[in-house]
Amino acid sequence: MSSSASLSLSQIVRTSVAAASLAAAAVSATGISLTQQAPARSQWVYFDLSGKLAYRALKTGDRIIDFSYAGYMGGGVRLPVVPAKRTLTPTGGDDTVTIQAAIDEVSRLMLVDGFRGAVVLAPGHFHCSKTLNLTVSGVVLRGSGSGENGTVVELTGEPHNGISIAGESRIVAAEEKTTLADVYVPAGSLSLRVRNPALFHAGDVIQITKPVTSEWLHLMDMDTMVRDAKKQTWVSGVLVTERTVLAIKGDTLRLDVPLTDSYDAKYLGTDGTTVGKVEHSGLVEQVGVENFKLVAPAKKIMLFDPHFNGIVMKDAKDSWVRNLRILDTTEAVTVGKGTRRITVDDVDATQSIPVQGAAKPADFSAGGTQILINRCTGTGDNIFYVVTGDREQGPNVVLHSVFHGDGHIQPHQRWATGLLVDSSEVPEGGIDLLNRGSMGSGHGWTMGWGVVWNSVAKSFVIQMPPGSANWSIGNRGKEDLGSRPTFDPGPALPMLPQGYIESEGQSVSPSSLYLEQLKERLGPQAVKNIGY
Repeated sequence: MSSSASLSLSQIVRTSVAAASLAAAAVSATGISLTQQAPARSQWVYFDLSGKLAYRALKTGDRIIDFSYAGYMGGGVRLPVVPAKRTLTPTGGDDTVTIQAAIDEVSRLMLVDGFRGAVVLAPGHFHCSKTLNLTVSGVVLRGSGSGENGTVVELTGEPHNGISIAGESRIVAAEEKTTLADVYVPAGSLSLRVRNPALFHAGDVIQITKPVTSEWLHLMDMDTMVRDAKKQTWVSGVLVTERTVLAIKGDTLRLDVPLTDSYDAKYLGTDGTTVGKVEHSGLVEQVGVENFKLVAPAKKIMLFDPHFNGIVMKDAKDSWVRNLRILDTTEAVTVGKGTRRITVDDVDATQSIPVQGAAKPADFSAGGTQILINRCTGTGDNIFYVVTGDREQGPNVVLHSVFHGDGHIQPHQRWATGLLVDSSEVPEGGIDLLNRGSMGSGHGWTMGWGVVWNSVAKSFVIQMPPGSANWSIGNRGKEDLGSRPTFDPGPALPMLPQGYIESEGQSVSPSSLYLEQLKERLGPQAVKNIGY
């Protein structure tokens, strides 16, 4: 797909959802209509008599999560336009030093309302032989457009990351911790009870630590994986998530964002899950990369060969990547560890030469929490279009995104939770929430409490993890079964149970779960703020 074609596709997607006529727009973009009849009513999320969203819970109290907290500043906030402080034109040679010097110069300016300023690349062709680094809060790298007459940044020299957005996270945890007072805390909860609430005050950041016990591993059937006659370890140690305490009433802590995993004392122990206060420093905030085309050399390589990547982000908060056309990087946008409240908006990733071999790259990686991948597009084969990182709790969202080729949206490994794929399309590939078993180094169960909503794919593999759930609601495409992948000799393993499959082949109302949840939580203006 050419950059101009991919741009028109993203414009089609944006127009379609704003008009609340998704089916018609999907036909114009991909030839597949999401809906051929009036939307059905879901039994899991539906409008009640007052017109508000209502949720059906499992017997344990778990429910589909409110995903609307994903995105910049926690969702529903317009991405800022930061004033230019330095403007650069191409030198005709290697522009790395010139651009980095301008970034460093703006990084030394004073913060004004959270921003220092933008380094603007004028229209033209820039060359960069090394990584451009944004390591200070409030700095933006902006081109003059991603179209034919805009800004092109060409990666040259030895393989490297094009742009790095990176802080240096430091976490100090309080020594004194408490444990849960509840025997079971369901996924989707906005509160939890603790045995010693006196440790906390409103505004505290807390760390909820779930132990990986032998009992829980056995429940998940993740204690029997073997590859090449060697035991594989799915997860070990602990699973950690953070939330902010909004208020305290009695022994109940009210949280800022819903929990995207459950906590069951039956498998974790009565005093197994702990809650303690933490303090963060070192994150970069209010950093953006926007409005240009990023081009790497098209090469035939294996995934583990040296390669060019696009944008790599870690230890960052309330930052964004938008309006980029990324050509022939092995991986386009990696939102990695230590990231939260990030928006990736209107980014197209095109691969002209597939990576060779079984190991696949990822166009978009969601390795943190509250990440929104919005109106993104991609073209390529033998690729994961979107993956999640290991052990990461959401809510994370892929919204109104379209990918073409023989690839998949697929959580990648080791128990991520809380992913929504909403009104998105992979017409020649698949969308999977599954157990990857012995794939990789024992990736096992990749996703719990995930939802695929009103989406299109050639195939879906939506499986039911023990003690958890995944949902496929209002989707068009073949709902496949699958067993746990294994490399052991012997008979094939039995098929795993499917998750909750509802309204197969017919969309449901609302057309977008994320946008309706956002509107209900913050009002119609929040939806307009993000371009709908």
